[in-house]
Amino acid sequence: MSVLFEPIQLGNVQIKNRFVCSATYESMAQETGEVTEKIVKRYRNLAKGNVGLIITGYMYVHPLGRAFKYQTGIHRDEMIPGLKKLVQGVHKEGGKIVFQLAHAGRQTTKSMVGQTPIGPSSIGRDPIHFVKPKRMEEEQIQEVIQAFRKAVRRALETGADGIQIHAAHGYLINQFLSPFFNTRDDIWGGSDQNRFRFLREIITETKKELPEKMPLLVKLNTHDYTPKEGITPTLAKRYAEWLTEIGIDGLELSCGSPTYSFMNMCRGDVPVKELVGGLPWWMKPVGKRMLTGMAGKYDLQEGYNLEASIMIKPAMGNVPLLLVGGLRRVSQMEDILKQGYADIISMSRPFIREPFLVQKFKEGKTDSASCVSCNKCFAAAGNNMPVKCYYKE
Repeated sequence: MSVLFEPIQLGNVQIKNRFVCSATYESMAQETGEVTEKIVKRYRNLAKGNVGLIITGYMYVHPLGRAFKYQTGIHRDEMIPGLKKLVQGVHKEGGKIVFQLAHAGRQTTKSMVGQTPIGPSSIGRDPIHFVKPKRMEEEQIQEVIQAFRKAVRRALETGADGIQIHAAHGYLINQFLSPFFNTRDDIWGGSDQNRFRFLREIITETKKELPEKMPLLVKLNTHDYTPKEGITPTLAKRYAEWLTEIGIDGLELSCGSPTYSFMNMCRGDVPVKELVGGLPWWMKPVGKRMLTGMAGKYDLQEGYNLEASIMIKPAMGNVPLLLVGGLRRVSQMEDILKQGYADIISMSRPFIREPFLVQKFKEGKTDSASCVSCNKCFAAAGNNMPVKCYYKE
């Protein structure tokens, strides 16, 4: 039997194989954040397709943490019935599901959250939203920490199998962790230890809600690719060591952010026409020139987070490492696991195109994903279109 189909433990949950559907924004929720039948159907199909573990698209834990119009919310108790239906749908097909919890921080807009977005520091204007965030005060920091804890309580009420804290892709926790975004000189910044404090406190508080051994996962950037140095593989390794000491049950490694380095986050084609379509009218001319200049510079590199994974894995002890980023071929996936560079293969775009991909692998019907990394699915999110494969052969 292939190592890809050996079971593995994440906390007290056994995953039947080494495949994880990495968190993927669905753009399918109601505008108020409730789960829809489209979301339930998407994840039921993945469970039917034999995906070992499904991690949901990021759910916002606080009204100010909402990033997109049709993003799923877990910020109010009114969300619980729909989320429970989602969990039941996945469980009915024999699957396991983990909720990814997130806060957008500065990576949103005033029109989306009703006020100036917040962040660890009030610096700069990002090249996508042109947002200069409001610096968070101590009371707001504590409010967000407790929002994560309350979201965990809601997740438990739905019957979810675990949670993942989203500390990557330029969202609020990533902002606190990054020397580029976080220029504070109080207990929440100024040193690696202080920048890590926000994530540490969130984990400490959420653990007060979680039953013992229930999986607590973290998604972490290995490289921010910001104009000035943010998180690098060396800093990510230090954070991984501290997360291991705290006692997490799995660490997923990724990179980049939608505002400063979206093509580092999802290598492949630059779908200029589709991306420009999601921009405000006044940004379209400049956006088209900028995106056209990017075309051909981000060709898919299979396993583009692998080098960082090889560096970070030895610092993690027995904590399983989930690797995402351009993994397409069975032979490469098997080699990564056999060499001990990672423990679990995490994919996003391939499962958008082929929800039954794992079953195909198991039955020997294919030895690679058919996803061509056109990134039109990524562009769809900016146009408030539901996630699906938009590639036309």
